[in-house]
This record gives sequence, structure tokens and C-alpha cells, in this order.
Amino acid sequence: GRDLVITRSLGLPIEEVWARLTDPHLTASWYGTWEGEAGTGRDIRVQMRFEEGEPWTTMTIDDCTPPLHLGLSTTGQAGGWRLEVSLLDIGAATDLRLVHHLTTTQELAEIPQIGPGWEYYADKFVAACTHTEQPDFADYYPSMAAYYSSRAS
Repeated sequence: GRDLVITRSLGLPIEEVWARLTDPHLTASWYGTWEGEAGTGRDIRVQMRFEEGEPWTTMTIDDCTPPLHLGLSTTGQAGGWRLEVSLLDIGAATDLRLVHHLTTTQELAEIPQIGPGWEYYADKFVAACTHTEQPDFADYYPSMAAYYSSRAS
């Protein structure tokens, strides 16, 4: 398969970035809240607050190595996706690397929507971490769709 990789750099300590990535009260501001008992091998339910209808989806925590790595598998409305977020402490800043493993032909076909969607959520994450204005999805899709379509072929 192929991987969709989105990166961002934040001028914040890694522990602060990790908290924004994993604390259910903090994830609500950029992705959605979640419920369940966290830990590798466990399932949580996530409410996708910025999607139409604010659906709930089940995610399995495949790996949780604080504050460096979070691996998730999703099931439900979005289908089965494999995701990873890695953080790298670079002193006064933290680099974030989001990887969506494109393991099915359906995911590859949907990359013109998936790519702009992850760009949007990555920027929502940065805005939540830095207390700046949240982005508007209309600035990402459909304007970025052609770029991602060309990258998928």
C-alpha cells in the first residue's frame, strides 16, 4: 500500500502536544471527544464533532507510547483505516507526523477527499494547540483535491 503523510511543527513542548492529541477534553476542540478506557489493545468511541451529523466511530488503540507515538485503527462509518501519529521532540518545538496507511483501493480512490481532510484536521490541531483561529474546511476542499488526485496516480 501507500501512505499519506502530513507533517506540522509546533513551538511547544512534546508533553503539551501529546496532551492535546490524547486528552478527551482537549481533543474535542479539534477532532472530537472520546470515551472508553485508553491503552494499547483497547477500543474507544470517538465522536467526530466536525463531520456532518457528528457521528461516533470506534477506534482500536494499536499502540500508545507516550509521548511519542499513537497508532489507531478505525471502524464504522469511515470504513477501516490505519492511522499513526508520531511526535519528535526537537528542543523548543515538537514535530508531528500523521500517517494514514492507504491499504485499500477504496482509500486510494478517495484520496482527493482524504488528503484535504487530514490537512484540515492537522491545521485544526495546530490552531487548538496555539489558541489561534480555527480553519474552514471550504479552504481545503475542493481546492486541494486535484493535488491529491495527482499524487495518488
